[in-house]
Amino acid sequence: VLGRVALTCPRGALFTMAQGSNAPADVAAEKGKKDEKKKMTKEERKREEEMSAEDVELREKLALLVERVQDSDPGLVKTSLEAMRDEIRVATSSMTSVPKPLKYLRAHYPDMKTFFETMMDSENKTLFADVLSVLGMTMAGDGTRECLKYKLLGSKGGLDTWGFEYVKNLSGEIGNEWQVRKAEDKPTADLKELVDMIVPFNVKHNSEPEACDILMEVDAVVDIVGHAIEANFQRIALYLTQCGSYVPEPDDAIIYNVVYKIYRKLGKFPEALRIAVKLGNEALAQEVVDSCEDGMVKKQLCFMVARHGSLNITTEDDELLAILGNATLSENFLSLARDLDVFEAKTPEEIYKSHLTESRAGAAPVDSARANLASTFVNAFVNAGFGHDTLMTGDSKWIYKNKEHGTMSAAASLGMVLMWDVDSGLSQIDKFTYSDSDYIKAGASLAVGIVSANVRSECDPAMALMADKVESDKPLIQRIGAALGLGLAYAGTAREEILELLTPVIADPDTDIDLFSLAALALGFVYVGTGKADIADTILQGMLDRSEKVMEDTMARFACLGLGLLFLGRQEAADITMEALSAVQGQVGKYCSFTVETCAYAGSGNVIKVQKLLGICAEHLEENNSHQGVALLGIALVSMGEEMGADMSSRSFEHMLQYGEVNLRRVVPLAVALLHMSNPKPQVIDMLSKLSHDADSEVAQGAIMALGLVGAGTNNSRVALMLRQLSTYYGKDPNNTLFVVRLAQGLLHMGKGLMTLSLNYSDRLLTSPTALAGVLAVMHSCMDFKGILLGKYHYMMFMLSAAMQPRMLITVDEDMKPLPVTVRVGQAVDVVGQAGRPKAITGFATHTTPVLVAYDQRAELASEEYLPLTSILEGFVILKKNPEWKVAAEKASPEKKKMLDKFEAEDDHIKKMAIKMQNVRPDQRMYGK
Repeated sequence: VLGRVALTCPRGALFTMAQGSNAPADVAAEKGKKDEKKKMTKEERKREEEMSAEDVELREKLALLVERVQDSDPGLVKTSLEAMRDEIRVATSSMTSVPKPLKYLRAHYPDMKTFFETMMDSENKTLFADVLSVLGMTMAGDGTRECLKYKLLGSKGGLDTWGFEYVKNLSGEIGNEWQVRKAEDKPTADLKELVDMIVPFNVKHNSEPEACDILMEVDAVVDIVGHAIEANFQRIALYLTQCGSYVPEPDDAIIYNVVYKIYRKLGKFPEALRIAVKLGNEALAQEVVDSCEDGMVKKQLCFMVARHGSLNITTEDDELLAILGNATLSENFLSLARDLDVFEAKTPEEIYKSHLTESRAGAAPVDSARANLASTFVNAFVNAGFGHDTLMTGDSKWIYKNKEHGTMSAAASLGMVLMWDVDSGLSQIDKFTYSDSDYIKAGASLAVGIVSANVRSECDPAMALMADKVESDKPLIQRIGAALGLGLAYAGTAREEILELLTPVIADPDTDIDLFSLAALALGFVYVGTGKADIADTILQGMLDRSEKVMEDTMARFACLGLGLLFLGRQEAADITMEALSAVQGQVGKYCSFTVETCAYAGSGNVIKVQKLLGICAEHLEENNSHQGVALLGIALVSMGEEMGADMSSRSFEHMLQYGEVNLRRVVPLAVALLHMSNPKPQVIDMLSKLSHDADSEVAQGAIMALGLVGAGTNNSRVALMLRQLSTYYGKDPNNTLFVVRLAQGLLHMGKGLMTLSLNYSDRLLTSPTALAGVLAVMHSCMDFKGILLGKYHYMMFMLSAAMQPRMLITVDEDMKPLPVTVRVGQAVDVVGQAGRPKAITGFATHTTPVLVAYDQRAELASEEYLPLTSILEGFVILKKNPEWKVAAEKASPEKKKMLDKFEAEDDHIKKMAIKMQNVRPDQRMYGK
């Protein structure tokens, strides 16, 4: 025996045996151990040597437990399983590294599974299944879902035993199993039962996003409503609202409806209204307003409805009707202007700053009428809403320094200056309605529309002034001015009277193409996003009644846009009209089809549509390619809903600049502008700056206009410098590109920096349909600079008035009087799904209201003295006194008390000034009064 062993054993073992161990059993055991050691790799041997005595002991203990689990005595099996469960539970309480029990049991896992299959159903088998389920978390192969398999065979409940990591793994496997069973049409009741245990566990441990995720996986997201309470509803609602942007329809509507139910359950009416507006559901919005019994909250809801612009909420209360009609918008805007010391009118020269730009040698003399027209637009945009300027108000003769269509734009520009102030504005415009010139009369009608944009009045002055001017006995230009004026004044109202006035104009086959197209656009404005099929049929019939040659006119694009606006955001509702459009012959049929399709999916982020549109843009067409421009603009339109889609689209646009035909390159700057309205990001400005010097004049003009739109109302110094340099660079082309530079300068300083063209509001969740309609009208105009804006239709620029809004935060008390309070305004931070109570803004500055809020900024109250009635501080916010604040004041130090008493005693005006000065750093005081 010794001789035989000597051949297989190491020398040490042989020496041990030679020392006198002669029992055959000992020899066999020694031999087995040595064989085992020999089989080990170098790393394992090293690890073996590094193991501490406790680790070795634990490994051997677990090996023994595994052995005992397979014993025939049920009592011993139960004791062993409980001991094993306790070892694993203690080790998995903190998952900083792989727990040692799981590591040491890995080798035994296959044997344990095999033994489990042989066991009879018993309490021990259930306990064993629980242990195997936990082991399966780290040991099962990919796609086997063994963790779930054994959990379903194990005990019900007991998730607290194994901890969060186990539940997370189980949730993932349930999601996969659910998909498989749904595909194979198998029952899922057992999975749903498990989900109903996991969700309360997640909610209890402040892991609401995981709870929402698993419910979305198993198509039961509505169940989360039952778990929403005061402590967690904000986290749940915020997470689901963000998820809504990333799921396809109709799932997004399901998610938003769940969020709506959560807010209604907890009585959060302003938040519920935001979701009703997001759903585009007027009936739901009306329900929120009607079911709110608190008068103050109801007023706050009306402010929110008024900001949206296209919700026709009805109420009997006159005070609420005034708020819904934006009656106080002009008054509050002017008080903001006085507060910020920018009330004085500005001249176009103050914007051009010609003294800072050296005039280039050989610059062509400027056609004075063209220069005057540019000044008219700059003056209109810069002094918009201020009620006075240096050119148009008073007894100015400026209007006569323009020619023909120029006088129309000059008259309309008065409407811009008097914007939102219907009462005194109409009396000033009235003098132009008696002019001998048809152009000035048309401009006066357009001015009435601009003054009334976003403002509703009980006495309907716009209708009274313009109703008879659309009739067929009036000159063409007057009818055009009145049609556009009605479109702006009643944008988003869906008023039947406007339909009755404009339908005969559109239905008449002899109507001039200009009037037909702009009347169709006006109806698109009034019925934006309603999807009314009878109006669509009327416009479509009007297109079919006209020859292909007539429909090739550049103005026909506005008839297509009018049709598209009817279906804005309606998605599948536009399918029937798109089928019918196949009957429209020629290029305009394609142009119209893509306009309707892209409008229907505006802001939806629909990836399938974006891919389709990218495919259209990829075709290299030398002619008949105008539909590609709409497809490219459509990519921006579809993806503008959320940040990530916008970034990805911008990347695609860069490829088009490199590889696309020139017709696509002309539209790229406009598409970029649509994604970044009033949001001048440095990388966007850099891109547009390069394009503004492009060899193709239309690409350059598009880029310059885009610079104006991207910087609109921001007074961005970098864009202002670029535009001044461009005015020098294009001095040789004063009638075309220089005119566009001037328009961009006017847009940049719009409302002296107090206004915005941003399409998104309410913390960038909602999009105003009327604002989008106004911007799209200008975008389509810019697709043919030569024929429209540089031709005789420059008044199309005034369609932006539908999108112009003050970018202010005004806080008012319960009597609707301005209430100055300190607020922090800073960069908005995405806090979705973050643990704890993270800060929602960063890099903030403290101001006293009213304040300006930029596109990517957020505001919050600096103290808890007042409570806002809405969680989003934008526009008009009603504050109410915090009843618990007095307690804090009483606890204050004697000095602070003394100061508070002093404030109480003094005059209100002094108090306001004192609060203001307290919150302004010395280096900022130069900007205040």
